[in-house]
Amino acid sequence: MTDPKSNAVPVVPRVEPDRSLLPQIQIEDVRRAATCLQEHAHRTPVITSRTLDDRVGAEVFVKCENFQRVGAFKFRGAYNALAQLEPEVGVLTYSSGNHAQAVALAAAELGRQAVIVMPNNAPAIKRQATSHYLARAKTGSRVVLYDPSTTVRETLGHEIAAHEGLVVIPPYDHPHVIAGQGTAALELFAETGSLDFLLVPCGGGGLLSGSAVTAASVAPGCQVMGVEPKCADDATRSFETGHLHRVYQPPTIADGARTPSLGKYTFAVITEHVAAMHTVSETEIARATLFAWERLKLVVEPSGALGLAGLFKLAQSHILDDQRIGIIISGGNMDPSLVGAIVTRAEASTTDE
Repeated sequence: MTDPKSNAVPVVPRVEPDRSLLPQIQIEDVRRAATCLQEHAHRTPVITSRTLDDRVGAEVFVKCENFQRVGAFKFRGAYNALAQLEPEVGVLTYSSGNHAQAVALAAAELGRQAVIVMPNNAPAIKRQATSHYLARAKTGSRVVLYDPSTTVRETLGHEIAAHEGLVVIPPYDHPHVIAGQGTAALELFAETGSLDFLLVPCGGGGLLSGSAVTAASVAPGCQVMGVEPKCADDATRSFETGHLHRVYQPPTIADGARTPSLGKYTFAVITEHVAAMHTVSETEIARATLFAWERLKLVVEPSGALGLAGLFKLAQSHILDDQRIGIIISGGNMDPSLVGAIVTRAEASTTDE
């Protein structure tokens, strides 16, 4: 039964976070991932902006994962996960784009076969980049497209993996993936010192989980907050109710946040270590994206701007006044064909989608 409050549906009744999974993702795992990623992942810059500080009344530090390899934080987790496998093992993943590119590039660098299951409506720029990276990977590497209106990507992916003997590396619900994503926050805290708040985009929760594990250890006074689209509020509803919710094909411009639900690992970590979840409208996402383009001079995709959108929304309540705030820009793989639509949405007179 669809919940009238949104298009979120609790498809598995009363699934609660499994805290027995928490010991599998600790700060030591994040530090090991950081060592693994040395000389492979970029140490992305942290920027500041007087304009941004003045607008929100706080001191803001922006971690620019749009400058990461493949243009998104996803490379961290993908490379860390693939590097743990035996050299001859091939992999499969399912992704709308950034994780697809990350696994493809990691497979190319490690000399592995990789099969990438992608929706046929994934941004063209991400599909093209994934195919480009796979051309350098081991023979048998390829993209498999599917129709998201008729096919469950996890089902298709596991069928192919079983048939071809591949190891599935999911986009977010995997201990090595989460640990790898946590290295972005580890770098941020190393550069800025302790922060009062850290705002992190949330789709499936891999970046948010890794960031929360990191903050709990190296900056325990920092409140980690996740931000997701209002029309894709599965993580917020899961966090607030204590049991897992799902969203089916949410109509958000933030394509990286169209994941159906948190995973078993990310649900447990977010419930344990995240201070709050917040949602932002499509107009608020578009306005934050446009602000990043125009004022920060950053190429940011809508999913990457979720933390910035959350910052602007929270600033209206003045709870962030005079605080030190960290923001993770999660990606910059902007589809040029959507620029006009984002500008039009950003100029809309309402934020009440």
